[in-house]
Amino acid sequence: MATPVKAVVSVIGRDQKGVVARFATYLAEHGVNILDLEQQVAHGQFLMDMLVDLVELDLSLDELITGLLKLGVDVGMDVRVSLHDQRRRKRVAVLVSKEPHCLKQLIDDWQAGHYRGELVGVLGNHPDLEPVAKAAGLPFAYKTATDKGAHFEWMLEQLKAMDADLVVLARYMQIVPPQMVEAFRYKIINIHPSLLPYFPGARPYHQAWEQGVRVTGCTAHFVTEALDEGPIILQDVFHIDVGKDSASDVRKKGVELESRVLSQAVQMFLDEKLVVVEDKVVFRPGLTRFLEHAE
Repeated sequence: MATPVKAVVSVIGRDQKGVVARFATYLAEHGVNILDLEQQVAHGQFLMDMLVDLVELDLSLDELITGLLKLGVDVGMDVRVSLHDQRRRKRVAVLVSKEPHCLKQLIDDWQAGHYRGELVGVLGNHPDLEPVAKAAGLPFAYKTATDKGAHFEWMLEQLKAMDADLVVLARYMQIVPPQMVEAFRYKIINIHPSLLPYFPGARPYHQAWEQGVRVTGCTAHFVTEALDEGPIILQDVFHIDVGKDSASDVRKKGVELESRVLSQAVQMFLDEKLVVVEDKVVFRPGLTRFLEHAE
């Protein structure tokens, strides 16, 4: 029996009747076997991922992809095809300032093999975390942000040179400008120390403590032009013992949680579990299952 040649066909667009049938029929007509399929509708958008076997394909791969793209145009949907054995491990750049906890967690989880990707470098606006990066064998560079324009021009040049697929803000205490957001649309993940949309902006743990809330937490989200308003990926909570916990106690609890939530969000991105639909994150469990199916 011939060894399977696996690929993933992903389709996304406005929900309508007959989409599965049209793509399944086209694939079957050209000798493609569908091994697994996951579909869902979110916010009026149809999402479908198909794990297929191309071993009996009766035309070239280029011709198959061209035909699938044409079919996508006909039904008003975006189509993507990727071969399993050609899936490049995503390249992750980490941006930092002075606090080490998130960077350390990312490094630990990367070195433990939890990511389908590689940390390729650490960039910052201070030199403080260079020893942490160097200890992990990661390149480190920094440029002060006194001149914001010069700093972000340098940052973009560095990220492009790294060929970064994902940018992770590991307590990077700078507001990302629109040109950087545009260059990495839905590819910049930040950790914010509150349950957004509550307590955006500065000193959120202190805000929560001052207002006497009993539950707060942190939020991993994609960065957009609107500060702390990007699509939410993941949130987690901790309890505040009002009247007993000090503001520093609240912050300590939050710091312990931030790094784990940020790392989990990075793992979800690298596992290709996430897609942004109508400015909201939708989970795609099928792609993770397909990746595991191929390992």
